[in-house]
Amino acid sequence: MQHITSAEWEVMRVVWASGAIKSNDIIAVLGQKFQWSNSTIKTLIGRLMDKKALGAYREGRAYIYHALVDETELQKAALAAVLDSICQRKHAELLLSRLYDLPMTSADIADFQVLLETKKEKTVTQVPCNCLPGQCHCQKKEDIND
Repeated sequence: MQHITSAEWEVMRVVWASGAIKSNDIIAVLGQKFQWSNSTIKTLIGRLMDKKALGAYREGRAYIYHALVDETELQKAALAAVLDSICQRKHAELLLSRLYDLPMTSADIADFQVLLETKKEKTVTQVPCNCLPGQCHCQKKEDIND
């Protein structure tokens, strides 16, 4: 799956929420938030079809668009891609700062507590750095020339 841009994500969110939808309905939903022209949204739909994220079938004169990729799987892949671009040693700190700001239910917190109890059994002394020499602050400058 090719990279999905932030604008394309907006289109995908509408399609995932609808299941199957006409372009005019996508335009109506996104028009509530963005000042995009009809042709801009149709271009985004075309790009998503080229990327095999959307499929379409004809119903009368209209095309009906539907997702070809699972929402949860694409979300997980996007998050993994972001985390892969950041030093592993920073992951916990960044996730904690983000979680602090998120609203959560008691059930969400209970799920995190279960996860953390499980993670306790698999702790490491030090989180390894996954960066190339010179990409982060973990490695000393003199290590680059070794």
